[in-house]
Amino acid sequence: MILVFCDPGDVRKLWNAHYNSLSEDYRRQYDNVNRVHNMVLTYMSVFLQSMGNKLDNFDLPTLKTDLSLQSGVFREVQEECSIVVEDDHLRAKEFLNPEQKYAYDEIMRHVCIDCTGVFFIDGPGGTGKTYLYKALLANIRKLGYIALATASSGVAANNMPGGRTVHSRFKLPLTPDNNSLCRIQKQSGTAQLLRLAKIIIWDEASMAKRQVVEAFDRTMQDISGVALPFGGKIMVLGGDFRQVLPVVRRGTRAQIVDSSLRMSPLWSSIINLRLTINMRALTDPWFSNFLLRVGDGVEETVDGSFIRIPDDMVIPYTDKEKSLDSLIDAVFPSLEFNRSKSDYIISRRIYYSVDEAIDDKNGFYLLEFLNSISVNGLPPHYLRLKVGCPIILLRNIDPANGLCNGTRLICRSFQQNVIDAEIAVGQHAGKRIFLPKIPLCPSDDDMFPFKLKRKQFPIRLCFAMTINKAHGKTIPNVGIYLPDPVFSHGQLYVALSRGVSRCNTKVLVKPNENSKGDGVYTANVVYKEVLHD
Repeated sequence: MILVFCDPGDVRKLWNAHYNSLSEDYRRQYDNVNRVHNMVLTYMSVFLQSMGNKLDNFDLPTLKTDLSLQSGVFREVQEECSIVVEDDHLRAKEFLNPEQKYAYDEIMRHVCIDCTGVFFIDGPGGTGKTYLYKALLANIRKLGYIALATASSGVAANNMPGGRTVHSRFKLPLTPDNNSLCRIQKQSGTAQLLRLAKIIIWDEASMAKRQVVEAFDRTMQDISGVALPFGGKIMVLGGDFRQVLPVVRRGTRAQIVDSSLRMSPLWSSIINLRLTINMRALTDPWFSNFLLRVGDGVEETVDGSFIRIPDDMVIPYTDKEKSLDSLIDAVFPSLEFNRSKSDYIISRRIYYSVDEAIDDKNGFYLLEFLNSISVNGLPPHYLRLKVGCPIILLRNIDPANGLCNGTRLICRSFQQNVIDAEIAVGQHAGKRIFLPKIPLCPSDDDMFPFKLKRKQFPIRLCFAMTINKAHGKTIPNVGIYLPDPVFSHGQLYVALSRGVSRCNTKVLVKPNENSKGDGVYTANVVYKEVLHD
């Protein structure tokens, strides 16, 4: 992590200082000095390659023999073949409902007869899309095939065994256009992995810009030499077009709709093979039906787009401070109790960032000004934490081990240069990790007339998050604060559907000129042109 993110000045000095610690475990297993030396470098090489880097880029000793590959097999292929198939996932096919079973059987039929096909699994949250993916992945891997699990968000990727974000797996372009390709070399391990893959699952594909999906399609055809959609691979795309569409910075409605996968020329090849799951888990039938009506834009409205929030889900608005306190008490009922505990108060830490304008040769921008800047996607200058608080990761640190952008963690202890945290959800839940400070820059280069560089832990507190950041999450107690109405397609639906039931979902709406005397109303924005063919 230090090599990839922290730009150390003297790498060889770092190696010499810490080699004994790095090699301690291997020295207990092997007496051969050269073998231990190679094992340490090989382990480092595997991580560097997973982050798109390699040993040769740093001032490090060279491997005396190449142990990073065995029998000419690429590391990426080895990594996929080593995924352990869990018995629960193998047995999942026995518990599929009829619609899931139809989707499973149809996809497995294409796998068994080696027939190409592009499927779209369409269903709102709670329909069991992830459960279906796990059943497919486990049983296809059990047959000895390579099955790649990817998702547009780190949260969704962590819900699948071996899951990776599509950007880290496919090297997708960050600013795609209609002719973009993925940054994958034909002779690379990633290219070989894609050629060998029997099936590729891409969850939350509805969140991805169509240009990104099209870039992957062109890349797969180029890598495989097969002029069929996605190079003739069995492709399973999944998602929910009721949710927030791809983000187009300052985009109009027409531009946002045009970026959707449904507007892609590829959709004609997907639609004929699409499998639709239109059911929802009936743990709370009324809430499920209400969510579907909101998502489909058919809930009864007044003044065009304003819908009434059910009275038992509403936090009454009196004034801002008291109303917010009521919402917080509903979502975090233990905060008031813990406030009086001495260890809850003293186990706190403040970390300060190191900021600079890296292209400011004349020193126009004062340090105090740089420290005051708050940017989406960057941690704050003053990072205030306490043991037990929830945090969210802001960068892909180690996707193979669950450290993706959007991963939720719990702080366990603090050191001067690292934070000890525990992954809270997903397949890596419970794993303890150490987070270092790393240099970070805003993703939008034109946000400022200078390039801001902030060295800080790549995290933010996560007692609250934006609606867009909540994609893919299921939260036991949900509080939704709407000081202003939502402004884009699917935002209200995403916010409401994070909860598991009606009684555990509370909404606080600030009154405005559209408020009615007989209830609480808020806007529900739905672009129906992306919901129907």
